[in-house]
Amino acid sequence: MNQDEFLALALRNPVNVTIIEELARLALPDAWLVSGCLVQTVWNVLTGRPIDHGIADYDAFYFDRDTSWEAEDTVIRTLHARLGHLGVKIEIRNQARVHLWYPAKHGLPYPPLSCSAAGIDRFLTQNTQIGARRAGDGYEVYAPHGFGDVAGLIARPNPGPNFSAASYAAKAARWKALWPELTVIAAE
Repeated sequence: MNQDEFLALALRNPVNVTIIEELARLALPDAWLVSGCLVQTVWNVLTGRPIDHGIADYDAFYFDRDTSWEAEDTVIRTLHARLGHLGVKIEIRNQARVHLWYPAKHGLPYPPLSCSAAGIDRFLTQNTQIGARRAGDGYEVYAPHGFGDVAGLIARPNPGPNFSAASYAAKAARWKALWPELTVIAAE
């Protein structure tokens, strides 16, 4: 699977398209739709399931040097007001702020990031290290590990600095229950 094939499948989910379009309209800095909602849409197409099967939420990232909670809360409220009609859970987070709350929430260190792609790089699984956004008349995709695991329905751990074997096991078990075809690579 190449980038164009991945994008064509991921954009079959009208919610993905609507969120990407709204992020572009809001002109948030370095904004991306990321992770599971993209990958799981592709899995659903490949396995013949309903387009939104198993998608718990839709995650979006942006990177704004204003790291105040008030600024992020304004973005969250604005996006929810504009997209509440979709009836899905949307979580948008300023990646410039993650280091301020992550250690207290997860008990792991989290150095400041320099862009949204750096947040994508820290995802728990390599197969979900993917983001998509509008770029001119088309789309841009960030996928540092490519699309082989997505096409092959493979969950692979990302042994980065914030890796948690317990969190990976829980996520992989949830996914395996929803997509039995999935091959789960064990964490070392």
